Amino acid sequence: MDPLFSGIIGIVVMLGLMALQMPVAYAMMLTGAVGFGLLISPQAALSLLPREIYSTFANYDLSTIPLFILMGQVAFHAGISKRLYETAYHFLGHIRGGLAMATVSACTAFGAVCGSSPATAATMSSVGIPEMKRYGYADSLAAGAVASGGGLGMIMPPSVVLIVYGVLTGQSIGKLFVAGIIPAVILTALFIVAIAGVCMRNPDAGPCGERYDWPARLRSLGGLSDTIIVFALVIGGMFKGLFTPTEAASIGVAGVLGVSVIRRRISWSGFVQSLQETLRTSCMVMMLIAGAVVFGKFLAVTRIPFDMAGQVAGLDLPGWAVMTAILGIYFLGGCFMDSLALVMLTVPVFFPVVLGLGYDPIWFGVVIVLVTEMGVITPPVGINVYVVYGMTRKIAPTIALESIFKGILPFLLAIILGIAVLFVLPQAVLWLPGLMD
Repeated sequence: MDPLFSGIIGIVVMLGLMALQMPVAYAMMLTGAVGFGLLISPQAALSLLPREIYSTFANYDLSTIPLFILMGQVAFHAGISKRLYETAYHFLGHIRGGLAMATVSACTAFGAVCGSSPATAATMSSVGIPEMKRYGYADSLAAGAVASGGGLGMIMPPSVVLIVYGVLTGQSIGKLFVAGIIPAVILTALFIVAIAGVCMRNPDAGPCGERYDWPARLRSLGGLSDTIIVFALVIGGMFKGLFTPTEAASIGVAGVLGVSVIRRRISWSGFVQSLQETLRTSCMVMMLIAGAVVFGKFLAVTRIPFDMAGQVAGLDLPGWAVMTAILGIYFLGGCFMDSLALVMLTVPVFFPVVLGLGYDPIWFGVVIVLVTEMGVITPPVGINVYVVYGMTRKIAPTIALESIFKGILPFLLAIILGIAVLFVLPQAVLWLPGLMD
């Protein structure tokens, strides 16, 4: 069987299995193993599966993933996310769209102790949407702000996607984390501008909330203390070279747990729930990585990735145009595939091309996270949209799925503008990592 034709058939079959609601990890793993077996041998495929699954779960570098997920879960059950939201609300709630602005600001802050986009979206759904509905916010703005703001958890360190990118490319995870800070702040500001624009066009979409005096606002800053302590421990320690990302993850978990216990803000049942959710989410992520590796082995045999990379690299276009084409592929892929799976599949293909064009690998990692962030809110996959929709079934059942997809449009434009800013000003990404050298 022709390898190229087999690869095309394999991709179609994999997408078909995903369309039939098979989990992405299993769809990639099944298609990759069967395709590899047909092209090489069944024995080779049977050897490939257990080897790659074991290698993924035994990978020391990937141990940061369950640790950072646990850190986010403990922070959620300790009420850290709610206190972040209350602080942002004290400062922004009195202006039009202020509750939505407070929500995306709180999403950025919670991303500093979470690292997961769906987890951030789910957490802020339960905190922000009831308040916005209580003040008469439009369904599209309320749910769209939460779904889009949840994506900030992908870029604000610690980020699971950046960890995987660092493992795949051999880049410093510490530098990748630090590189994501300024882009996360820029994107948060652009989201706030997008919300202001929506409210200028339709003032009824985001009515004004309660106004607090300055003493009350200053008192609310105490809600940031837990996050600042943990963020300083994790990112500050890596920035100073005091410990590795894996050690930072461990210290982050100990920090969140210690602060929560000392302040008596987490119960035993909450801690047990944190462990259960961490186990479930970590296994999902690890299986997704293993599935992507198996499918990647199959694609490598078909030579489709190498041919595609050669075609892109061989385009008679300037470097920025080739990079734009690569990012366009990431955007289209993100519309149909989980962001982590997309990064796993495509980075080995495009990374050599990007280096050949002279782009910095740290910069490229941050930019593709921004592009795949668009994928978590765009149909048909749009995982954050479905997470928010699932949460609203309990707290605001009148919000329709169509309203959420409509609400993310202004934020998509903000992300595109943010990517353009990083193209023009790459030092926004590279300045902080440069201080670590």
